[in-house]
Amino acid sequence: MVGKWFPEKRGGKTGFVNGGFAYGALPFIFVFSYVFNEHNFAWIMGLIGLYMMLVVGVCGFLFKDPPKNWWPESVDPVQWASSKTNSGPRKNPPAVRQYSPMEAIKTGQLPLMWLCLAIIGGVSLFGIGYQVPFAKSLGFGPFVAAVSAGVLSLVNGVGRGVVGWLSDQMGRKQALILVLLVEAAAQFGLIWSGNNHNELLFIVFAFVAGFGGGAFYPMFAALTPDYFGENNNASNYGLIYTAKLVSGLLGLGVASSVVAAVGYTGTYLIAGVIAVLSAVIAAFLRQPGRGGRAERASPGGGGSFPAMPGRDTA
Repeated sequence: MVGKWFPEKRGGKTGFVNGGFAYGALPFIFVFSYVFNEHNFAWIMGLIGLYMMLVVGVCGFLFKDPPKNWWPESVDPVQWASSKTNSGPRKNPPAVRQYSPMEAIKTGQLPLMWLCLAIIGGVSLFGIGYQVPFAKSLGFGPFVAAVSAGVLSLVNGVGRGVVGWLSDQMGRKQALILVLLVEAAAQFGLIWSGNNHNELLFIVFAFVAGFGGGAFYPMFAALTPDYFGENNNASNYGLIYTAKLVSGLLGLGVASSVVAAVGYTGTYLIAGVIAVLSAVIAAFLRQPGRGGRAERASPGGGGSFPAMPGRDTA
């Protein structure tokens, strides 16, 4: 929805709103760390459920889609595409054509994006789920454990907006690869700082892990219409986002068995290697149809810009 309303700033705006997934978790990290136990879990979970229902319900009631083929009236699409100071259309050219979900699957790029998201999502959810237990296993106090998880969550949200904006400047794919490598480095840093019982560096690498562990989500959300067009964006991104089911099974379910078998050090090492693998997979992403006649036929390197409101009522 954000990408539809802000087609000229898709990365930054999508990243900012997508960051709400992380911002919203921040107060609950401290609630669960300090006051959540077997005696009060029922009423705490009940209150949280009521809060979620009210907030999501009100916000959902106020949502609305822009007109089809929306383009902001205040932005001239021709000037935007030709401006030498605007790298957006050069780094992130619009889709060559509109792909249905089945057509997107047949390009091979949608399954590749699904695989990449599935494995890096597992690393991210592993960090979210096991950050506090890992810190406590190292002998760090509950405050350091909660702060490290809070920092991870806060920066997880901020990082989405920052990297989203960065992707508008340097290119979506390039920003995605950068984020995946940052997330890999963070896993190795957490191992090193934790095993050396350096609380300050542990929090610093939790900061880095939080940055990398969320910023890739808006990249996939923005890459989807960049690659396959806006007309079937909800269906196409919905297919890609199903990868999070596998991420949850790997990062939270399977990870518990791995931690029991090889300990936190071994599990974080595996997570780092998996994050590097996801970056390698992302390097093979290619915009479908780019380089063909469709690209040469349209201004700005491919795809036509949406009509401005009032000029095309279709």
